[in-house]
Amino acid sequence: MDKFNNRTTIENSSFLSTFIDKTRDGKSKLSIRAKRYISVISIHLFFFLSFFIDIQVLEGTLNASRFLGFHLIDIFTTIEVFVATYHIPINMIIGTITIVIIYLIIGGRSYCSWVCPYGIISEIAEKLNNNLVKRKIIKQRVFNKNIKYIFWIMFLTMAFTSGYIVFETINVVGILSRAIVYGWSVALIWVLFVLAIEIFYSRRAWCKYICPIGTTYGAIGWVSATKIEWNDNCDHCMVCHDVCFENHVLELTKAKYDKERKEKGIKQQYVTSGDCTLCGRCIDVCHSDALKIDFRLKSIL
Repeated sequence: MDKFNNRTTIENSSFLSTFIDKTRDGKSKLSIRAKRYISVISIHLFFFLSFFIDIQVLEGTLNASRFLGFHLIDIFTTIEVFVATYHIPINMIIGTITIVIIYLIIGGRSYCSWVCPYGIISEIAEKLNNNLVKRKIIKQRVFNKNIKYIFWIMFLTMAFTSGYIVFETINVVGILSRAIVYGWSVALIWVLFVLAIEIFYSRRAWCKYICPIGTTYGAIGWVSATKIEWNDNCDHCMVCHDVCFENHVLELTKAKYDKERKEKGIKQQYVTSGDCTLCGRCIDVCHSDALKIDFRLKSIL
């Protein structure tokens, strides 16, 4: 994308062109989206190779794994196990604490953009949905963002009342992760069904409204050390707002806050919302260099 000369954006560019950015001086570089895809593919390649040729680097799946022997357990999986069985094995406690510490540092919902395999597929579905909306074949359907908390409670309630981790039977993230490592299963039909909903009914519906994994990491995101930082180079074009699938997190980019910021001498602000996935799409399209990923604790290192 050549955001500086042509004001191209993710929405009006071809899908493949979004993996390369043009700098102000015309040089090409990998976009943040490309780096995210490399991250997701690399993580699951390690899962795959650890299982098939026993290299023992990253063993297991996204629910529960070992990295060089250290346990890593998904936070929501641990909560599910506890409410279903009233007990947490010591290895789950250790693995969960490790994951919490990691995401307190790198950003809570960065999991959704930089680790989750469904995030890649969902972005492809999003592109198809945008095209259908533009052609007026379907309507754009947006729901209350707080619906995700209802689903979060609902899945834990089912685990509590049944004694089983019910969510895992429909967890598209877990299904995909296991399919990549161990091979395909008929459960992939459910993943295709969810994708169809996102293409023909509601953009990024699973990630925005249903997935309790993202909601859990979002709780960490409120206090995590890595954030998107805004600065006053911003000309309030709102392109970043348009390409963000959780665009309420970019409320601070609106011009209506300028007067208050000038009175207080504020020239930089962080996106504080835990819903931010640190996907960097806002940075990829910003022609004024008003957004960047920043590590808030760098001053003490």
